[in-house]
Amino acid sequence: MNSTTAGSEPATVDMGLEVVTLPVSDVDRAKSFYLSLGWRLDADIVAGENFRVVQVTPPHSACSVAFGKGVTTGEPGSVHRLILAVSDIDAARAALLARNVDVSELFHLAGGRVPGRDPQNRSYQTYAAFSDPDGNEWLIQEITSRLPGREWADLPGRTPASEDDECCPPPASAPPFPA
Repeated sequence: MNSTTAGSEPATVDMGLEVVTLPVSDVDRAKSFYLSLGWRLDADIVAGENFRVVQVTPPHSACSVAFGKGVTTGEPGSVHRLILAVSDIDAARAALLARNVDVSELFHLAGGRVPGRDPQNRSYQTYAAFSDPDGNEWLIQEITSRLPGREWADLPGRTPASEDDECCPPPASAPPFPA
């Protein structure tokens, strides 16, 4: 199924995912952890004894991460599979290790986590994982080429291949998405 299934119309209003909220048990500990990753501090707002929100952003990400006191009812450590897309997973993993983050070895998915890179070295198929101090889990996913339909044509620097294209096709060498 794709975004242009019969009977559906494309959205006409731009909507960007701006912030993901994480439940944490210790705001200062979480802030220290995310800043230790080299993420940008966007805000640290306190309003009384029962409210504090901290917002951080991974390098070059359009989406930020917020956590704090009085901002979510979720249980600390209950968020899993937050995905950080990288073009070079070995470099990303090495950078995290250099910052003393306990990051897993590389793995791919084949009925579960299987050690090592994807055997066919396909885009979207190789991962590493780490967790924040509360156990909220992050996956690093290597994306070397985007799948068809996964980029908006009107992004700066992007142009469709023809006037009929809604988005930019990947290079001809892009690996197919597994069934």
